[in-house]
Amino acid sequence: MDGIVLLKEDHKTVEKLFKRFEKAGDKAHAEKRRIADQVIQELTTHTFIEEEIFYPASREAAPDTKDHILESVEEHHVVLWMLSELKDLDPADERFDAKMTVLIENVRHHVEEEEKEWFPQVRKAMGRNRLKELGDQMDAAKKKSPDDPLSVPSADS
Repeated sequence: MDGIVLLKEDHKTVEKLFKRFEKAGDKAHAEKRRIADQVIQELTTHTFIEEEIFYPASREAAPDTKDHILESVEEHHVVLWMLSELKDLDPADERFDAKMTVLIENVRHHVEEEEKEWFPQVRKAMGRNRLKELGDQMDAAKKKSPDDPLSVPSADS
């Protein structure tokens, strides 16, 4: 699978989870916990494969994307810390929905920038074969992804 297609599929998966969360009722604490746990898993894996494989390859192939990538890593940092806080937060806590809402806003902003601003540059610079190779690498790396958001490299920076 093409690496950009793989990342966009991840984006769609997370967006569906966000919409489920937004539609869950105020008192649907157990459902919100399950959704949040899925979001934590999906985003931890996604940020891991982007940082370990896609971003370095993008930076090499399309040096003009350097600033976008650096900004994305900083956005990951914020998201990973929010994920780590959500992981241990009781969904009945009054801050749970607010924290999840801020997370959703941050991730939607991040996805829009990636997909509209710099994925097209990377696609043009890399070509189909290289993107397929990256997609295979990222798919394999998903199995090695940490479970803890704070174990993703950008959480430390």
